[in-house]
Amino acid sequence: MKFYRNIFEAVVISTSKIFNENFYADKVIEKTLRQNPKWGARDRKIIAETIYELVRWKRLYLLILDDDYTSIENIWKMVGVHFVLQNLTLPNWNEFSNLNAEAIQNKKKEFSKIRKIRESIPDWLDERGYSELGDQWSNEISALNKQASVVIRTNEFLISRDELQTKLLEENIDTYKSSELSSALILKERKNIFKTISFKSGFFEVQDISSQLVAPSLMIEPGMRIIDACAGAGGKTLHIATLLNNKGKVISLDTEAWKLNELKKRAGRNKLQNIETRLIESQKTIKRLKETADRLLLDVPCSGIGVLKRNPDTKWKLTNERINELILLQKDILSNYQVMLKPGGLLVYATCSILPSENQYQINSFLEMHKNFSLIDEKIISPSASGFDGFYIATLKKH
Repeated sequence: MKFYRNIFEAVVISTSKIFNENFYADKVIEKTLRQNPKWGARDRKIIAETIYELVRWKRLYLLILDDDYTSIENIWKMVGVHFVLQNLTLPNWNEFSNLNAEAIQNKKKEFSKIRKIRESIPDWLDERGYSELGDQWSNEISALNKQASVVIRTNEFLISRDELQTKLLEENIDTYKSSELSSALILKERKNIFKTISFKSGFFEVQDISSQLVAPSLMIEPGMRIIDACAGAGGKTLHIATLLNNKGKVISLDTEAWKLNELKKRAGRNKLQNIETRLIESQKTIKRLKETADRLLLDVPCSGIGVLKRNPDTKWKLTNERINELILLQKDILSNYQVMLKPGGLLVYATCSILPSENQYQINSFLEMHKNFSLIDEKIISPSASGFDGFYIATLKKH
């Protein structure tokens, strides 16, 4: 396989921005590819995948190099380490002149006995994961280091899954059907699907299998009034709106206006007209909606540990202290936002975390404090068991 130097110059510069300027990996990759529209599909794929792999294996690669400094020079060497560990022949470039393939392989073998280095994670994360999940942590963190599948959710308000699969194949996007969900298609090969006519027509949204399980947990019926209280850019709002068959109403709340504006654009593309957005400006926004919702979704801010396979830079940005702050925020949202739900209604609490402190412990604590709620369903979605994102979904009934 022939490698072009300019492609890897882009990889190194982009990776430096992630490591040294604290940019988010997905945003850096998106900008890099947008600025170079002439690159072909193969080159774009190499750039995106190599950057993610360098971010994912940062600690392991630097320790193999016996260094911890993410200079441009060292990032080039990390690229060389990546080549060697992928059993690829190193190009004859000056940056790789001092690399010894046999020594690299031997060091990797040596580090394979130490989980936090083998899995390339910070000490604190390894300690916390093991303290909360015990021996199961090894399986989960290993699964979270595998490349994420690209899963899409069919907008069944506009098109059937079979029709979408056919249309995508006509656009050179080959997919297979999920056996878990009737709305889900999984890409056989990673491709830029946002340029497709099908995407621009609102026929699908990118959404992992685990995330697609959240909206159905609300047990939606036509004509309901549903509040998505931590809507963000609205992936789950859109799913709820389609399950309502564009009837009833979804009120999408968030504390950040730009996210709600993005949701409005997405709703327009999806041809969904039963969505209303409201900015949470104070507790008054919540109080005005007291006992108005048949269903309430609390997809709360969380550590994101369950989605490390698609956001590997999270493990370098996250801290133990931040998780503890998020746990307090989750507790506050559960306690204060539940007032919006009518008696007899259902509340779904969801995170993309696998830590019990953000999941089961939160629900147990909430139920002890709020005797008018009971747990009727709980899904603990393990990355190692499912092959998809780690998620927690609890469905509670208000009496």
